[in-house]
Amino acid sequence: MALPNPSLLSSSSLYRLNPLLFSQRRRSITLSSLHFTSLKPRLFTASASSESDVFTSPEVSKSFDFTNEERIYNWWESQGYFKPNFDRESDPFVVPMPPPNVTGSLHMGHAMFVTLEDIMVRYHRMKGKPTLWLPGTDHAGIATQLVVERMLASEGIKRSELGRDEFTKRVWEWKEKYGGTITNQIKRLGASCDWTKERFTLDEQLSRAVIEAFIRLHEKDLIYQGSYMVNWSPNLQTAVSDLEVEYSEEPGFLYYIKYRVAGGSRSDFLTIATTRPETLFGDTALAVHPEDERYSKYVGMNAIVPQTYGRHIPIISDKYVDKEFGTGVLKISPGHDHNDYLLARKLGLPILNVMNKDGTLNDVAGLYSGLDRFEVREKLWKDLEEIDLAVEKKPYTLRVPRSQRGGEIIEPLVSKQWFVTMEPLAEKALKAVEKGELNIMPDRFEKIYNHWLTNIKDWCISRQLWWGHRIPVWYIVGKDCEEEYIVARSSDEAITKAREKYGKNVEIYQDPDVLDTWFSSSLWPFSTLGWPDVSAEDFKRFYPTSMLETGHDILFFWVARMVMMGIELTGKVPFSNIYLHGLIRDSQGRKMSKTLGNVVDPIGTMQEFGTDALRFTLALGTAGQDLNLSTERLTSNKAFTNKLWNAGKFVLQNLPKQNDTSALSTMLVYEFNKDECLLTLPLPECWVVSKLHILVDTVTTSYDKFFFGDVGREIYDFFWSDFADWYIETSKARLYNSDGGAVSSVAQAVLLYVFENILKMLHPFMPYVTEELWQALPNRTEALIVSSWPQTSLPRHTNSIKRFENFQALTRAIRNARAEYSVEPAKRISASIVANSEVTQYISKEKEVLALLSRLDLQSIHFTDSPPNDANQSVHLVAGEGLEAYLPLADMVDITAEVQRLSKRINKMQKEYDGLVARLSSPEFIEKAPREIIDGIKEKASEAEEKLTLTKNRLTFLESTTVVAGSIHPA
Repeated sequence: MALPNPSLLSSSSLYRLNPLLFSQRRRSITLSSLHFTSLKPRLFTASASSESDVFTSPEVSKSFDFTNEERIYNWWESQGYFKPNFDRESDPFVVPMPPPNVTGSLHMGHAMFVTLEDIMVRYHRMKGKPTLWLPGTDHAGIATQLVVERMLASEGIKRSELGRDEFTKRVWEWKEKYGGTITNQIKRLGASCDWTKERFTLDEQLSRAVIEAFIRLHEKDLIYQGSYMVNWSPNLQTAVSDLEVEYSEEPGFLYYIKYRVAGGSRSDFLTIATTRPETLFGDTALAVHPEDERYSKYVGMNAIVPQTYGRHIPIISDKYVDKEFGTGVLKISPGHDHNDYLLARKLGLPILNVMNKDGTLNDVAGLYSGLDRFEVREKLWKDLEEIDLAVEKKPYTLRVPRSQRGGEIIEPLVSKQWFVTMEPLAEKALKAVEKGELNIMPDRFEKIYNHWLTNIKDWCISRQLWWGHRIPVWYIVGKDCEEEYIVARSSDEAITKAREKYGKNVEIYQDPDVLDTWFSSSLWPFSTLGWPDVSAEDFKRFYPTSMLETGHDILFFWVARMVMMGIELTGKVPFSNIYLHGLIRDSQGRKMSKTLGNVVDPIGTMQEFGTDALRFTLALGTAGQDLNLSTERLTSNKAFTNKLWNAGKFVLQNLPKQNDTSALSTMLVYEFNKDECLLTLPLPECWVVSKLHILVDTVTTSYDKFFFGDVGREIYDFFWSDFADWYIETSKARLYNSDGGAVSSVAQAVLLYVFENILKMLHPFMPYVTEELWQALPNRTEALIVSSWPQTSLPRHTNSIKRFENFQALTRAIRNARAEYSVEPAKRISASIVANSEVTQYISKEKEVLALLSRLDLQSIHFTDSPPNDANQSVHLVAGEGLEAYLPLADMVDITAEVQRLSKRINKMQKEYDGLVARLSSPEFIEKAPREIIDGIKEKASEAEEKLTLTKNRLTFLESTTVVAGSIHPA
């Protein structure tokens, strides 16, 4: 066995290969005792090895204990590892966390974004970049106010009874008591955020940024006040964004109602079809299509709105009307329908509001005033039936708009609100993608992004709430609110401006509304870094940020708005890349919901399977694609965690003992980063190190491209197949079946080198178990979380890879033959390996490994260039071109006993097969049996026939002592 030439190894390589690195049981070994005088290890501020109460070695624990995760996390944070390190000169990597609602509790959507962002952050931290992950929470105006109102209601208290100041005080008290829940749960997932920079959207500095943004946009005439159609939430008593309205298909009715024609006979009427008859009190016209001959004679006349004491409205024509829907007559209620509102503005029709803010009808509805909108719907229909104006009521599937927060049905309503003019902002955001300043991943979302921004509407930013950023507008007592108002940064500034304009006796009052929560969130990437104070050190150092990662479902809610606001207010795109992940669905692909009872709790999942298994499962998805989460996947990845643990245990148990300084020094001198060293390694070692170096390059490329699913699968396959299944098993021949010395040391060095690099590459995915294992390896000079990423472009020997693949093929062929002939696992058999001189040379050098892996008798392995004399009584295996093997049949089975066994088995199989055929031959069965039953019998018969044929063939070959089966060929 060829071993590295000591002249190729230098003491400086020891540090690169984790020298002096002895586990806690080996701490008595020092630099001086090893006489490595040229070695100068880097000092570090905190060492895990001194924290014996934090980490547990695989040598003393059967499996990784999930309860250790909290201790490991607290240790990371206490050592300051989550803060950016500027020791290395490099561009920073900055990620703003999508701030979860302060009312929130961890769900799988949070688990997904935390996992993916933490993977990015940990990877770039190990790559040497100053890395900053900015955490924080959102004040969640509507959601938080709802929570506190419900809490007060349980005490018999109404918000209106407290007053604004006292209510806001109660909300702050609730936030201080319960608001940290989501933050602690995010930490549980392993989020390596810089918590010293944690922000809350109502913090003083962020609030100042929000006010500044409003003022600057107003100064540019990009913010205005006006009465327009909004989505009104009667229960919440506030406007909500288009993006906060969810539509659901629900059963309802289409109501057909007669409108009599003014001045006409009793037979002159138009019938309309509506899903919301209660809005007819707000009708301002009836419209028909200009080419609809059924109604052309009525165009220009008036219709009488039912139950309005004879109120007349014009009958008009417009191409907007769909002749095929309903009756072809459209009632136009501009105050309560978005499309009607736009049509009325185009045609110059008046806008009539019939509803109060609480969803009851106002005085315009006459006798129905004060009643709830849905109560009016039922009562009005009954009244119309009595006066013969109700034609019919048909079942109809409605597309119902519901509040994302409260769940109630949204009412389109004209209301005075504050708006942001979006078109000029959207143009800049579109150009950022067009010029390549902003990269959206996956790129298919660019089309959606472009479409939305191209068709964007002005943004209603005012909310009728008490919890949030108060709109920085003051009105003048006695003046028109829409014409006379002051925009200021504070009440003191407002009164000063008002006095300058209106005199010292002027009285002012602040707008009662607050800003949409998404308005403050849209400033998040730069307000959290100190904007508008552009001299702030963090802002200059970290802005623009590197990456935004979030779900594709809030691409418009948040992402596009951040891009627009960032460009407008800072002059720069707020981040270079946008990574969008999909939704987490259940194992059947259904959206998780309490109604379906399929919600998976992340906390419970982490307790059962471990955080690392959950993270690894979530990260294996494809960017932008929804992920189906199943117990099977989690169980499999929990097994992966255990496999890692057991591999670490094997490595540790087979490193040199603490008093074997000679073995330690020999083990630690291999420079695997040098081609000369690699070429002198034995075949299995050269193969696994070469495969590792290829893996490092592949994985690093995938990390850089944000192909996290590929990263996980690549590392998983290498670890499980190449390292655990092949190299660890191969190393046992060095460690257990040799006399030790150089043969053992090379295996020990390779085991340590490969395993520690696996831990490094896997750490961003599975931080807890990898850190625990890392700390148990020979004395680490630094924590894994801040260790250097594996070097790329290291040497690899492709010829050795091909040679070992031949060795693997031979081993598999022998194993398969043993399995096919049911050879007892403990039984050692002989083999004749037939190969040319080149193949024989490298296979024969690994004779011990072949014997171990294939369970061959070491003394009965023969190498030859031609078939053996007993070839006709052997199983012939073709492992590859120029590589064959002959296994004497007598070594594997008792031929006489096997012939008897197979004969009995064939008789039984024949009877079963004949029974199936008989059923299929029966006309009565074919005529009466269901098609699926018949197909099932046919499939069983086909399988039975195939097995019967194979068994008969095997019996024939045994009887002639020449075997052919599968990959086993006759001699």
